[in-house]
Amino acid sequence: MNDQERPQDLTVNRQEETLEIVWADGHRSIYPLAGIRNVCPCAECRGGHEAMSQPVERAALFERPDRTWQLSSAFLVGHYALGIEWADGHDSGIYTWTFLRDLCPCDECEAARAGAPEIYSA
Repeated sequence: MNDQERPQDLTVNRQEETLEIVWADGHRSIYPLAGIRNVCPCAECRGGHEAMSQPVERAALFERPDRTWQLSSAFLVGHYALGIEWADGHDSGIYTWTFLRDLCPCDECEAARAGAPEIYSA
């Protein structure tokens, strides 16, 4: 992990249902909470251990779910990731900084990714 993949600030905006990360290089990423839940990297959500190396479907980040996912808490996992506990009790997804930075939905990152391969959750 390089220094740009380390967060400088994390903010959960419950009213707007977003997670905002300001990275060490000043880049700002704003993720929809529903999308973060949709791309949960845990084995259960990914469809079993055999699916863990499969690419994440980026479109899932922008899909509106049939239900609202309420975030109960967010917590650091060592120096490398963010853990999220959802109101339904699900808390096994570990979102690495690399995974989240690669998933950034901003226009600048989307343009840079054009034609690039899908993101892996490893």
